[in-house]
Amino acid sequence: MRAYQVALPALAALSTACGGTVPTAHEAALPASPSPAPSTAGRPLAGKIVVLDPGHNGGNAAHPKEINRQVDIITGRKACNTTGTVTAGGYQEHAFTWDVAGRLKPILEGMGAKVVLTRPNDKGVGPCVTERAAIGNEARADAVLSIHGDGAAPGEHGFHVIMPGLIPGHNDEVVKPSRRLGLAIRDAYRSGTGLPYSTYRGKDGLETRTDLGGLNLSKRPAVFIECGNMRNSGDAAKMSDPAFRERIATSLANGLKRYLT
Repeated sequence: MRAYQVALPALAALSTACGGTVPTAHEAALPASPSPAPSTAGRPLAGKIVVLDPGHNGGNAAHPKEINRQVDIITGRKACNTTGTVTAGGYQEHAFTWDVAGRLKPILEGMGAKVVLTRPNDKGVGPCVTERAAIGNEARADAVLSIHGDGAAPGEHGFHVIMPGLIPGHNDEVVKPSRRLGLAIRDAYRSGTGLPYSTYRGKDGLETRTDLGGLNLSKRPAVFIECGNMRNSGDAAKMSDPAFRERIATSLANGLKRYLT
C-alpha cells in the first residue's frame, strides 16, 4: 500500500434570482459575480505528500533468514530489518508503531495530505530498510517520519528524534530540511504528550546518526522518532494506552503540519 488518493472538495458556482423581480437592463448587463475561491483553511496540507514508516513488522520474528539478510546502507552493512522491542507486559513495538501510524494517517488526510505507508499491515515481513527509504524517494515525499519505540535500559526514559548526519555526496541536500523537520516534530511531541527528552540518547531530545539505512538512503527530508522507552515501566504504561497513543498521533500530526506549512 504505497499511495492514497486524497480528494479535494469541488466548489460549484450557484446563482439565484432575488425575490422573483425582473432585472433592469443595467442589472442584466452586469457581469456575474465570481465564485468564491476554495477555502484551504481546514486543509493546510493539501498537495503535500507524507510517508509514514511504522517500524518493524508482525511477521519478522518468524522469518529470521529474511530479516537478517545484510543490506548496504552506505556507511556499512546492516540487517534488512529487526523484530523490534517489547514492554515487560508483552506489548510489541511493531504493534505500537502500526497503531500510531493508523491513528496518524487519517489526521493528516483530514488536513489534505496524501499519505503513503511503507507497509500495508502488521502481519508481513520487512520491508528492508533500503526498501522503506526507496518508498519515500519514489513518492517524492515532502516529509518522511519513521515511528519507533526504544528498548533501552529499564531505568532510562523519555523520547528523542533522530536526524540524518551528513554523508558527503549522498544526502547533502536533505540534512538541513531534515533538521527543521526534526525540530518541529520534537517540539510538538514534547508539548503534546508531556513526555520528557530522553535521559540516555542525544541532547535536548535530538540525535544525529549515520548508521540508519532509512535515513542514510533517503533523498527526502526524513527523521526517526523513538516515542519512548518501552522497557521503562512509566513510558511503557503510556505507550500501551490507546488514549495516549491518540495523543502521540495528534502531536506528530501537529509537528508535521508545523514543518510543512
